[in-house]
Amino acid sequence: MPSNTKSTRLVIVESPAKAKTISGYLGPGYVVEASFGHVRDLPRKADDVPAKYKKEPWARLGVDVDNGFTPFYVISPDRKQQINKLIKLAKEVDEVFLATDEDREGEAIAWHLLETLKPKVPVRRMVFHEITKPAIQAAVANPREIDRDLVDAQEARRILDRLYGYEVSPVLWKKVRTGLSAGRVQSVATRVVVERERLRMAFRSADYWDIQASLAIAGKAEGPRSFHATLVALGGDRIATGKDFDPNTGRVKPGASVVHLDGDGARGLAARLDGQPFTVTRVEEKPYRRRPYAPFITSTLQQEAARKLRLSSQQTMRVAQRLYENGYITYMRTDSVNLSETAIAAARRQIAELYGERSVPPEPRRYTGKVKNAQEAHEAIRPAGDNFRTPGEVANELSGEEFRLYELIWRRTIASQMTDAVGSSVSVRIRAVSTAGEEADFGATGKTITDPGFLRAYVESSDDENAEAEDAERRLPNLVRDQPLTADALTAQEHTTQPPSRYTEASLVKTLEELGIGRPSTYASIMQTIQDRGYVTKRGQALIPSFLAFAVVGLMERHYPRLIDYNFTASMENELDEIASGDHASIDFLTAFYFGASTGAGDQDIARSGGLRKMVTENLGDIDARSINSIPLFTEDDGREVVVRVGRYGPYLQRGADHVEGEEGPAGDRAPIPEGLAPDELTPEKVHELFLGGGGERKLGEDPATGEPILLKSGRYGPYVASGERKSSLLRSQSPETLSFEEALRLLTLPRLVGTDPDGNEILANNGRYGPYVKRGDDFRSLESEEKMFTVSLEEALALLAAPKTRQRRAAAPPLREMGVDPLTEKPLVIKDGRFGPYVTDGETNASLRRSQTPEALTLEEASEMLAEKRAKGPAPKKKVAKKTAAKKTTAKKTTAKKTTAKKTAATADSDADTPPRKAAAKKAAPKKAAAAKATPAAE
Repeated sequence: MPSNTKSTRLVIVESPAKAKTISGYLGPGYVVEASFGHVRDLPRKADDVPAKYKKEPWARLGVDVDNGFTPFYVISPDRKQQINKLIKLAKEVDEVFLATDEDREGEAIAWHLLETLKPKVPVRRMVFHEITKPAIQAAVANPREIDRDLVDAQEARRILDRLYGYEVSPVLWKKVRTGLSAGRVQSVATRVVVERERLRMAFRSADYWDIQASLAIAGKAEGPRSFHATLVALGGDRIATGKDFDPNTGRVKPGASVVHLDGDGARGLAARLDGQPFTVTRVEEKPYRRRPYAPFITSTLQQEAARKLRLSSQQTMRVAQRLYENGYITYMRTDSVNLSETAIAAARRQIAELYGERSVPPEPRRYTGKVKNAQEAHEAIRPAGDNFRTPGEVANELSGEEFRLYELIWRRTIASQMTDAVGSSVSVRIRAVSTAGEEADFGATGKTITDPGFLRAYVESSDDENAEAEDAERRLPNLVRDQPLTADALTAQEHTTQPPSRYTEASLVKTLEELGIGRPSTYASIMQTIQDRGYVTKRGQALIPSFLAFAVVGLMERHYPRLIDYNFTASMENELDEIASGDHASIDFLTAFYFGASTGAGDQDIARSGGLRKMVTENLGDIDARSINSIPLFTEDDGREVVVRVGRYGPYLQRGADHVEGEEGPAGDRAPIPEGLAPDELTPEKVHELFLGGGGERKLGEDPATGEPILLKSGRYGPYVASGERKSSLLRSQSPETLSFEEALRLLTLPRLVGTDPDGNEILANNGRYGPYVKRGDDFRSLESEEKMFTVSLEEALALLAAPKTRQRRAAAPPLREMGVDPLTEKPLVIKDGRFGPYVTDGETNASLRRSQTPEALTLEEASEMLAEKRAKGPAPKKKVAKKTAAKKTTAKKTTAKKTTAKKTAATADSDADTPPRKAAAKKAAPKKAAAAKATPAAE
């Protein structure tokens, strides 16, 4: 281009926050705009498919499986206005730079923008790993073309997830519950959590004892004089510890040659050792050396942020996204532990400045990733720039969460280039002989750190809260063989074996990573998806599977085991990697998976079964819904089996056979399961309590007037009493455990006839959903207390009904939270509580909080981005007001735009959990006229 021609370039990024930062680095001559994440996707519902395509055989899937798996893409409704803006801008500039993230998702977004905008000017792919001025300027100077292999890999993954979700989810609807979803990764993640809970349910605890000795050396000594040792062997046989017990029986494992001490045995041995001499029999000293941890990748960042900062995976990625977009850290979706040469140099300089030259190793450290199926070779997550800013330098610029996460990343990066921690570890054996001649061996270990090295900057946490920290020291006296010791105290200690710990988000991400399942860009969304779908709930940090998850996983294990097999799921990731590297064709992979055709690619077990389509259609009749939705717990002494049934309105307990109308006796007892009760907490004792305490049927006595039994039952809306045709719910002040026969009789008098008014209309007193009341026909008045239902007189009831109904006008509620000033518009933002839930507003634009967001956790940056996205959609079209005529009024259909997010993590979150629209909704959908910006098949 001639030098005297002033050119303008359009740079398209994914989010407004990123656009604002980059715009400041590029200056005049550049227009920086956001796409708000993905701009096209497969149709989500029938309305998304233009009328002319609705009858096509592929319309339900949105993928033409019979013609090379051609996807049909539609522009997201809430992106159309922004797309039109980008199309207009592309016509006014000389060049377009697609600056989306440098991974498969980002590459796909760039390609979709190219296909949608169809610019007439040159288009370049601009990539960068950090948002700093030098990095952005270098990216502009060194553009490349779109990598079609990466696009193909992302497209294959999207199609794969659509086929999986749209074919398997309807099976769950028919056999478990309407509205459920299945996903290539989410179903496997759910299985991992369910399997851990099964181990906990089968676990049987065991008690074992040992002895702790408080020992001391005689005379003066350098350093500590006393220390603790634990009994490890008796008569040459090892003392039993937790690992020696079978978790399913609570007994010592067969063949284990160990001594199982009980309380009496441990106390008796301690008494026989009291006053006896102790002698050191062995001292082993070894050098201790610990290498630094590798810099953060996505999964390890999520794990450590959960352990140290108590952040969920989703929260961690949101905060990291803000740090990245504002130029504080490098790209946060990566499975590479590599650091660039400039980053290594920056770290080594800073280590020398802060910790001294001795903390800098002679050679830079290089790390090799251990992640199975590692994806694109990005850098590890580190502070941005060629000179790292210390936490102290950015403290005043960041929010609390941002600062803590930045400090975590900075410390981990610095530590990764520091010297090893060195010291020594000591193992000591001590022997004493009891008064009965028993040889008792005690053991003690010690650790001394002579040079902490990298531990001065960073110490990794553990999922085991009882685990000892890496930098903890246990100093022992200087001991030598045959050295005499005295026992100041001998204490018998009881221990109980513990079930395997529940997964946390951190440990589940770690497990999925080790299995080779999922990718850095999907971990956070998978954690959120399995919770949003009701498969998993959180109690503190622990992930607890629901009985709904047990039913879904049970169905998949029995009828589609390959679809949730760990190795199979990891192998699919492998094949997607091969597509990304250009070594494999996506059509072969998809054909083998869906049709079972032998192409030499894909999973051969799936191919032999005829492929996914045949698998989910031909075997559907073999699935017994009742069996799938029954989770056995145990069998009682009388032979009745206790199961959990996953019903339409939630899980409940059933004991014995199904109840048969007209039969008497305990067969078919049912009891609701209290909300929040974990599956492993349904012990026989707890189940017995639930059946007696408000679940099942309990006979309270017989009605003296009718002779019919009065039964305490539990129903969908809680406990109630019944006798013949009469039923009455318990009052708020009553509980099933303490309800007396007299109270039950009184409840059965409701509804109570108070009397009749002068016109002969009955007046009744009763208890309802909103409390006690009196009524005459359709006219209701509330009573001041539950007791009044039984005592209100006719005169009082008439007076209440004669008084006008009063409705107090509520004062405007104060905002739930004041957030501060919007960085984009400089308007104050507040969160309010509306008719449909909390929303954020700047006084002009409102944006509802998403399901996963809370008023307390929403950040200012997220709120700003949500409002920017809402503004981009433009105002809702005003309804035309028809003139008054005698003609019949017509009501326009209301349509609700689906909530979306500009963030790529949320945009991809549902792809693995793709759920087809239900048929009922599809039938109601009326064909719509094609929009101005028509969606076209990808093959066009």
